[in-house]
Amino acid sequence: MTIPATAAPAESSNRLPRQIPYIIGNEGCERFSFYGMRNILVQFLASSALLAYLPEGERAGMAKEVFHTFVIGVYFFPLLGGWLADRFFGKYRTVLWFSLIYCAGHACLALFENNRNGFYTGLFLIALGSGGIKPLVVSFVGDQFDQTNKHLARKVFDGFYWIINFGSFFASLLMPIFLREYGPAVAFGIPGALMFIATFIFWLGRKQYINVPPAASDPNSFLHVARTALLAPGQGRGGFLVAMGGFALAAGLLLGWALHATVGLSWWPESFGFVISACLALGAVIAFGGIGTSMQLDRARGAHPDAAVDGVRAVLRILIVFALTTPFWSLFDQKASTWVLQGNQMAMPHDAWWWPSWLVRDAAQMQALNPALVMLLIPFNNLVLYPALKRMGFEPTALRRMGAGIAFSGVAWVIAGALQLYIDGGDPVSLAWQILPYALLTFGEVLVSATALEFAYSQAPQAMKGVIMAFWYLASTFGSLWVLLTNAGVRNDYVTSHIGATGLSENAFLMFFFAGFAFIAAAAFALYARRYPMQDNYRHA
Repeated sequence: MTIPATAAPAESSNRLPRQIPYIIGNEGCERFSFYGMRNILVQFLASSALLAYLPEGERAGMAKEVFHTFVIGVYFFPLLGGWLADRFFGKYRTVLWFSLIYCAGHACLALFENNRNGFYTGLFLIALGSGGIKPLVVSFVGDQFDQTNKHLARKVFDGFYWIINFGSFFASLLMPIFLREYGPAVAFGIPGALMFIATFIFWLGRKQYINVPPAASDPNSFLHVARTALLAPGQGRGGFLVAMGGFALAAGLLLGWALHATVGLSWWPESFGFVISACLALGAVIAFGGIGTSMQLDRARGAHPDAAVDGVRAVLRILIVFALTTPFWSLFDQKASTWVLQGNQMAMPHDAWWWPSWLVRDAAQMQALNPALVMLLIPFNNLVLYPALKRMGFEPTALRRMGAGIAFSGVAWVIAGALQLYIDGGDPVSLAWQILPYALLTFGEVLVSATALEFAYSQAPQAMKGVIMAFWYLASTFGSLWVLLTNAGVRNDYVTSHIGATGLSENAFLMFFFAGFAFIAAAAFALYARRYPMQDNYRHA
């Protein structure tokens, strides 16, 4: 049913909304489908005919690059899905339509395992479909609550994240087996079937949902207020010049890529293709536009209500929090690429009595540890860790949890780097040692990502919930961008020579580099979190 944002839901304040199971069931199947194909992608590409045109030594690197380019797309398209839902179609219809695109992408992977264009088309459609629905399902859950039952929302958000990892666990464990035993058509076809089931479950609940209508054209929207602030007359135009500098930089990046692709520019970095150039351009617009708007925001007062101006200020603060989490995502998403490739160099501990050799026979299956630990850590944190910290006088606020999570990810990569040193030294290293970095990275993920689902929804003004969730997912795009930029950097002879001078292999150096990146980000996050003003933007009953 469609109701105004201010109407009261039918459920009592102590009863879980009856439509929630449809959304949770949809998410479990959808996450199985997504992680089922995602977690075998690098393994498939590295050994498939799709990359046979490359020398054998370069295929693993290209498989990693394709993977992170795909991840960039997955976390870029939430901008499109959030905008369409918030402005035109609403969350329910947008999710349903993008889910059908998603299904088509899975079909392409299953059908075109030996056709590069067909397979990459499937990856594009999955990135579009998965990315398009990603911010909406989470915020759609939040729409089912208001001020009278918002105390149940945290449990549902945790349950939502738990079911994501329930689907991911079985996908990570089983899909490498299906790929090895039955081939890519079956391994990619099963996730496609699960995505169709997910779409059907979501459709079944259509008469139960509370559908907050899309926002009408608002003269006091975020973009209108920002434009007024930048163009309003006044003493000094520093903010305007900063914003225009960002647009000029973005245009220069895209123009440089276009000229290099058409006529060739000797000074343009060879590895800066369209994806890297476009992401850097987007980052320039967001960063410089946001800084410029903040510098002149008070000039919008009078032309717009104070509440609208304050709402823009709140969104800009949220974007800073999101930006500071991007290094975490550069570490987290490499567990499906860098860590899988590292695991392939390690020894399978079949001689250990506790190792489940009957099931785990592939390094890619180690990724199942991540969702399995998430399902254990979420209830442990809520029932044991957080209450214990409160009794000790330490309040584990959302921002404190997120900052600590970034730091734990850095520790995980220090250990991964240490394992790489032993591998590079020629010592046989058991794959079981990867359990430790996986555990630490997963603990960091629970502190960052599970917390951020609730944080992002609660901090966003009502008319911006879909878009602000899209910006949260965009943090992962920039996380993978840092990976692509780093990989591009190590192709430079000057950089390679300096890495060689350290005595470390390229893989070990990059692992320690990313660990340091996370520690710096955690310190910056902690400093900013100390002065962040928390908001409460749940819908009123």
